[in-house]
Parts: sequence; structure tokens; C-alpha cells
Amino acid sequence: MRPRVHAVSGGFLGPSAQARRIRRIMALAGYPPRLGLPGPDDLIAAWGHAPRAARAEALAKRRGARILRVEDAFLRSLFPGRAGEPTLGLLIDEQGIYYDPSQPSDLETLLATHPLDDHALLETARLCMARLRALHLSKYSGFDPATPAPPPGYVLVVDQVRGDASLTHGGLHGPLSPHIFHDMLVQAQLDHPTARIVIRTHPETAQGLRAGHFTKADAASDRISFCDAPCSPWDLLEGAIAVYTVSSQLGFEAILAGHRPQVWGLPFYAGWGLTEDRAPHPRRRRSLTRTQLFAGAMLLYPKWYDPCRDRLCALPELIDQLEALTRAWREDHSGYDALDMRLWKRPHLQAFFGRWQPLRFRKRAERRSMVWGARDGDVRIEDGILRSRGLGAALTPPLSLVRDDLGIYYDPTRPSRLETLIASPLPPGGAERAERLIARLCASGATKYNLAGSRPDLPEGHRILVPGQVEDDASIRLGAGALRTNAQLLAQVRAQNPDAVILYKPHPDVEAGLRPGAVSDASAADRVLPQTDTGWLLTQVHEVWTITSTLGFEALLRGLPVTCLGAPFYAGWGLTRDLGPVPERRQAKPDLNALAHAVLIVYPRYLDPVTRLPCSPELALDRLADPKSSPQPPALRLLAKLQGMLASRTTFWR
Repeated sequence: MRPRVHAVSGGFLGPSAQARRIRRIMALAGYPPRLGLPGPDDLIAAWGHAPRAARAEALAKRRGARILRVEDAFLRSLFPGRAGEPTLGLLIDEQGIYYDPSQPSDLETLLATHPLDDHALLETARLCMARLRALHLSKYSGFDPATPAPPPGYVLVVDQVRGDASLTHGGLHGPLSPHIFHDMLVQAQLDHPTARIVIRTHPETAQGLRAGHFTKADAASDRISFCDAPCSPWDLLEGAIAVYTVSSQLGFEAILAGHRPQVWGLPFYAGWGLTEDRAPHPRRRRSLTRTQLFAGAMLLYPKWYDPCRDRLCALPELIDQLEALTRAWREDHSGYDALDMRLWKRPHLQAFFGRWQPLRFRKRAERRSMVWGARDGDVRIEDGILRSRGLGAALTPPLSLVRDDLGIYYDPTRPSRLETLIASPLPPGGAERAERLIARLCASGATKYNLAGSRPDLPEGHRILVPGQVEDDASIRLGAGALRTNAQLLAQVRAQNPDAVILYKPHPDVEAGLRPGAVSDASAADRVLPQTDTGWLLTQVHEVWTITSTLGFEALLRGLPVTCLGAPFYAGWGLTRDLGPVPERRQAKPDLNALAHAVLIVYPRYLDPVTRLPCSPELALDRLADPKSSPQPPALRLLAKLQGMLASRTTFWR
């Protein structure tokens, strides 16, 4: 049983979002902070060696209690804590704290004594290292990878903020001298007399939050320049020929990027045979690989927190969540003017795309324009493939939307961002992630709308499922060939499959009377299946014929043969039998995992209906499986009924 943890600082007990997050993570980790006087067997929580930790240290001395040091984890958030954003993880240390080399910490002990030889652990570490680099994730990930780094071939000298605890407690016997930064800069020039020197400014300095050690006077030479642009640390490290640091976390990332940095302090990553150490550490004698160092520092030491599921999680899950969060910020932080958006959609669009810069709903754009569907604009928005529990035409809010800056996925007359993603190489772990997602999706029976339905007895024989479509849908107008109606589709399927059992499933929007596409004569079908459970039905048939329905993609995920008479987004890649006019530009031959990765993971954006945070497709699938997690607001249910009554007479809901 762990000792009780007492807190005396507002950083743990206050009402701020950060304080609430800290308390929650500590409680989940088994260290719930409480008020009251501690006893000699208790712990007192202190935030690292921050000034506010002095009160906890004084109380611990008087009461004979021990200090529990707490700090932000190495993947914290988009922005520094001073910006007010809650952390995504904590480092909770009963011995010391990772940046104080004067005494052992839990991290140092772990790195010195843990075998770090488990195959599964090291494979997870390798994958996470590769994903962080590919996704451009760092301690603070609120930067734009499109921002160019300096031209390659420079020596990177890393600045830090004045008064940082890793400097004031960064020596074996006290604080590091502030002059160490200028000594390091001089040595970098002596070691590389012909190379350019780039000084990397700390993000807090670049944002005007805290001062650094270098000033413009240090860049008086033509050889030396500052880099305070919000570019990717991984791009900076890629272009560097050498890295010099005192104790910055960028030195740790330099190791992960393949460098052997020159280290002038005693950070947690020094002394393990992976750095050139200006000041050797007397306790650290073990040699580690970079994978072992990463496994200890990133997989075993931190307490990672999933804010959507409100639980502790492993690093791979944390990366999934941080990927969703950073993607949303990187795409949206400069804002949009959303043009001619329906009133009922506006709150959901604001939640998806206006988190950091509110959308402006207008008739004309003064900045980047956002439009719905295939209209002309800078960015086009549409429903995702895993959309909701209910119909869009019934005004059910979406869990996923796609954002396309080239075209839109259902318009084959021009390229789309989805086509580019399908033809691109998979990122690290992408195939395995897609395979797991497909398996979960199929096991759950999830479909685009996830409507409850019947499961009727079906005729025996070779069953072909023919999904009906909305006949004025944009995917028909833009992607159909000669066949453009449900009646024509049924007739063609029967003509080419005279002995098959043809099952016709009307489109839910058509069944609800919200969109056109009803078939007056369905005699070409052996059975019409209104209001049938789509997920179940896909397990009962042998193949699917369609014009452009997304149900064809859902069938591919379940291993069914699919014949396309139009040009849906999943046709033309070698996975379907194509009888329609498929664009010649679709020359790539992805496997099913690659197609699913593009369509379900990297193309859509997902929004958690519970926390209203950007989230992963895995989380969205969990929410779709739970009817209580994404109910339709009562006002929208009423508006949907009103829309159905008035659709033919007015467009007042625009």
C-alpha cells in the first residue's frame, strides 16, 4: 500500500485546468493528493524544484515526511504550461527528479538497474520513436512542420530559459553557471571552424514568456544565426551536423535522431554512452542503446493520461491522441471563413475546426475559405466514413468530418487529398494500426450511420447485396457512369447475374423520405430489405455491386468482392472489379490496410462527443459502439422532423 500524499501548493489544489489534471493523473497513478498534516510515513507533493516547492520541503523537514517530486512528462502538450494548457502526462518520482543529478531519481535507478531487454518493450520503443519523428511530435508540439528549418549543414547550439530548474539544479553540487552557454557557443565554433552555427531559441523565449541565455549580440558574426521560427525540432536535427546542449530535452531528441550530442550539463540522458559528456557522471556506468534509453524514459517512467477516456494509458495511445490534437491545431490555427453553412451544422463545424481560431460564418471570404462539399473553396468539408449513430439528413451530429484542400473524395473528376494519401507510403506502424482498426470495426459491426435494424431470414444461394443510393447525391452526379439510378443498377446486376440471389437495401435517407431514390419496380431483386442491420447484412452476403456507395468500402473491409459501376473513392486501386469510368491517375496498388489507413485514419478528423476534444479513430469507434455517448440533441431532433415536413417548400434552415 502506497503512503498517503499531502499537498500544500495551489499548483496541486487550485481550481485551474492544470491543477485538476495533475490531481486526476496522480489519483489514477495511486498518489491522490490530500489536505492535512503529514506523518513521518507520508509523502508531500512538490512540483519539481520550482520556487513553490520550498514550502513542501520545509514542511517535510518539520514533520519527518518524504518529498514526492512531480513534473510534466516529456510529451506535454501543444504549448508550455504557462500558456494554460493541461499536461498529458506526469513524472512522479519518490527518490528525486530526473533533472537533478545531485541525487538518484527513479528514472536514473530504472535506467541503471532495469534489464531493458524485453523484446516487446523494445519493439514498442522503436515504433514510438519512429512515430514521434514521422508525426513531428515533441514536448511542445504547437509548431508547423511546413515552416522551413535553416538550410542543412549547420552546428545546432540549443538555448534554454534562464532560471530553469534543470540549470539551477543541474550540477552535482549546485546550479550550473549561466556562463556555460557562452562557453559552449565558443567551443562549437572552435570545433567547427568553417560551419554555420544556428542557435535554437527555446519555445518559451520565442513566445515572450521567459528570457533565454543568448541575445542578438551573440549572433554578431556572419557565421551565427538564431532560429526562433516554429519549425519542427526533427527537421532542425535532420539538418544539423552536430548538436551542442547543456541539458535541453532537444538533446534527448538528438540522440533519437541519430546524433551523439555534445552535452555540457548532466541531464537524464547523459552518462549512458550515447553522448559526448563535458562533465562525466560518477554514478552512471552502464552503456545503453538509444532504444533502451527511450524505453526507460518514455515507456516505463512517465504516467501518460488519455483525456478522452479519462484514464492512464500507454505511450502508443498517448501518441494517437496527441496526433489528433496537433493535426487539428496545425490545420486550423490560422482560421477559416466558412461560407454558406447551414445553421444546424455551425456548432459542430465550430467544435471541429474553430478550437484555436473561431470560424467566421460569412457569404464571402476574407481569409482561407471553407465550403461544404464539392464547391469551389480553399478547403472542402464533408462527412467522414465513420460518421454517426443516425443519418446526416436527420441532422445527427457527426463524429468525423473530412477536410480536403485539393478536391473532395467523392469527386473523381479532379484529384483529392484522399487520392494523394492512398498513393503515399504508409507511416511507421500504419499497416498494423489499420489492420487492428479494421478488425475492431468488423467485430463491432460499425458502419457509416450505425442504425439499428432487423435481421430477416434470407434466401439461400449466392447472395449479392445491392445498396440503394440517393439519386441526386453528389457522388452520383460526379462519379456515376452510364447507370445513374437504383432501378438501372438493379437491372444491370440481374442481367449479369441471372442465377444469383439479389438483395436490395434501400438507402436510409430514401427510406426516411428525406432524399430521392425510391424504386417503384424492384422486381429485379429477390428480396428488398428495408431498415435492415447493415453490419449484420454484410456478414450474410457473398459480394456487393454498387455505383458509388460507401457500403462498397465497408464490404471491402470485410473481405467481400465488390463490383463498381461508377468511380467511388475506393475504385481503381486494384481492390475492386471496376466496370465504371475510373480516373487513369489512380495508378498506385495499395493493399487493403493501406487503403483503410488513408480512408479511416489520416483523411478524416474525429471529434469526441463526450469531451469535445479532437480524438483518434479508435476512440471514435468506441463512442459509436456506445449509444449513450453521442445522443442527438433534442433541438436537432425537433429540427429534423421540421425539415422533413418543410423540405419541399423552404430552405429556412440554411
